[in-house]
Amino acid sequence: MEETLIILKPDCMENRFAGEVISRFEKAGFEIVASKVTLLDGAILREHYAHVADQPFFPEIEAFMSSRSVMPMILRGEDVIAKVRDLLGPTNSQEAPKGTIRGDLGTDMMRNVVHASDGTETAAAEKKRFFPDL
Repeated sequence: MEETLIILKPDCMENRFAGEVISRFEKAGFEIVASKVTLLDGAILREHYAHVADQPFFPEIEAFMSSRSVMPMILRGEDVIAKVRDLLGPTNSQEAPKGTIRGDLGTDMMRNVVHASDGTETAAAEKKRFFPDL
């Protein structure tokens, strides 16, 4: 069984979509292995977004992702990384088809409801970052 990390983003929490998003993951057959509600600080956000931390738009990402609590969680299931990304749809919610989580609930590139690991190495690093005791 494969595991992935997802983060229910501030827009998801603010709009009270967490239950619907989690329900979609559970209906797809995924098991929640760990979850918590937390407020992200600058240090963890710079680590998590290291690939864009030097870009001029990073302060906007940091402000958004630290604006309210988020819910990181680890999901387990067969081919969970690819299947979760299919359920989410494209990163840009405006391009995501209806029926996907981002197409139904997201608004734009940043306010796209859920972050999800994009591969096995990324998932391993992100799980360690957000759940270091597991």
